[in-house]
Amino acid sequence: MHASAPRQLTANVIDRIEAVPAADWDALSARGGAGPDNPFLRHAFLKALEDSGSVGRKTGWLPQHLILSDESGAVQAAAPMYVKGHSQGEYIFDHGWADAFERAGGQYYPKLQVAVPFTPVPGPRLLARGNDADVREALIGALRSVAEQSKLSSLHVTFCTEDEAAAMGEAGFLHRIGVQYHFNNPGYGSFDDFLGALSSRKRKSIRKEREQVREYGLTIRALSGAEITPRHWDAFFAFYMDTGGRKWGRPYLTRRFFDLIGSTMPENVVLMFAEKDGDPVAGALNLKGSDCLYGRNWGCLEEYRFLHFELCYYQAIDYAIEHQLKRVEAGAQGEHKIQRGYLPVATHSAHWIAERSFRAAVADYLERERRVIQQEIAGLAELSPFRKAEC
Repeated sequence: MHASAPRQLTANVIDRIEAVPAADWDALSARGGAGPDNPFLRHAFLKALEDSGSVGRKTGWLPQHLILSDESGAVQAAAPMYVKGHSQGEYIFDHGWADAFERAGGQYYPKLQVAVPFTPVPGPRLLARGNDADVREALIGALRSVAEQSKLSSLHVTFCTEDEAAAMGEAGFLHRIGVQYHFNNPGYGSFDDFLGALSSRKRKSIRKEREQVREYGLTIRALSGAEITPRHWDAFFAFYMDTGGRKWGRPYLTRRFFDLIGSTMPENVVLMFAEKDGDPVAGALNLKGSDCLYGRNWGCLEEYRFLHFELCYYQAIDYAIEHQLKRVEAGAQGEHKIQRGYLPVATHSAHWIAERSFRAAVADYLERERRVIQQEIAGLAELSPFRKAEC
């Protein structure tokens, strides 16, 4: 598949990330936010998804990455893109759009998705060298050209940055917002410093939850790099399969995926691991960027009250403070995170709809939805556990 782009750039769609050298892909930096700073955009992460069979034709996530190259063949921009046969594993839900479109006689699937599969982590989706607005504009134009030429119903760019959503809005994309919960570290010296910033009631509640976990007699460690052995991955995969099977019906990631990220990007992997008398009981997988710890998957084979909060939220805060990271992003959904120090922030996505009347209907829906979510974020912020003087 080919498309023309301005500034003598050529757009191509590739079906394997390995068709681009890792150094070229990782050198792309949408205003400094891509590459190694955001581990999910690394060549190694996307390649692990493909090599492990976690994405591919059989999973309904067919890689079709968009690459912009100059006359010398050097990669100047890219977008991780997939042809989707469903709306699973996206975390920005358009099932209602699909139902409405198909009730009207249209065919919603397949569609195009610019995203990191199974990963509700905000970050750049329009990856370009440096801060070249012309190259980004060319990439947006190429994305729209591919969508138009493919004759598919729609193109969705999910968990992009706010400025990317605005730029795509100028090109006819529709802007959607959502909400997540992030912990921001202003420079705490310890977990107790964090607790000291909370209201008395919230501080006592967190201490009580952590004390309950300590009474279980568990050994909890933050493992990374060579500390994570196949034994740990075997145990974590069992946790993941159990939780994923109950929550989603079909877990997305294969066992080999975890081996691959552990071997190809060990410096980015942080596994919160809990054992009872030497036997694994629970784990929480995080990936680490240059300034942020990203919580991803969790699982537990036994019932330990508050252990989920300990491994996924409090251990992550502890780790971020110790390693002087600015944020912890704990994944999608969950108002219960607020009382544990994770405050609401807006997320962004951009959507191109081919059929005009359907596009108008979605635009009307999104305008109303944005107002509701903005009000929701403002209301949720009032539930902050921090003492008012600290907010």
